[in-house]
Amino acid sequence: MIEAFSNIATAFGLSTSAGLNAYLPLLLVAVAARYTDLIHLNKPWDVMTSPWVIGALAVLLLIEMTADKIPAIDTINDGIQTFGRPVAGAILFAASSGVVGDLHPALAFIAGLLLAGSVHVVKTAARPMVTATTAGTGNWAVSLIEDVLALIGTIMAILAPILVALTVLFGALLGLWWWGRRQSRLAAV
Repeated sequence: MIEAFSNIATAFGLSTSAGLNAYLPLLLVAVAARYTDLIHLNKPWDVMTSPWVIGALAVLLLIEMTADKIPAIDTINDGIQTFGRPVAGAILFAASSGVVGDLHPALAFIAGLLLAGSVHVVKTAARPMVTATTAGTGNWAVSLIEDVLALIGTIMAILAPILVALTVLFGALLGLWWWGRRQSRLAAV
């Protein structure tokens, strides 16, 4: 039971991180699966451990990290990543720790698509506001923070998945609390 919960927490953490940066979690999972025993990828996902796939992910990560720090280019990149990040989230949810063996593959893909897609939508909606309020000078800093969060989220999902589950639960409760306060303020006006 704990192992199944841990696997699902890993899948949630990896998919959520993919919503911020599609290739960072994919690359870290591929490298961890190839060179460590921290994560095991079942077929067909074990293809991610190929040196060619790892190399391609590294190049794509470099492109995404560079494009995401340049005003206007980051908006184009976010448009392109509207497809890439949810797909990366779906792959990570399905591939991580054998979750596909426990869940129907379609359900795993849908969960990953929804998680990464939701994070991506929030990120994409917030970025133009950052660009407008800072005249583009804050884009690189926000992008760097997103990359760091994706890195930390991915590492936590692999090493401490239960902590990821608790963090997600805390974040959801905090969001619900904020939403409730906002609604009560709007009702008072």
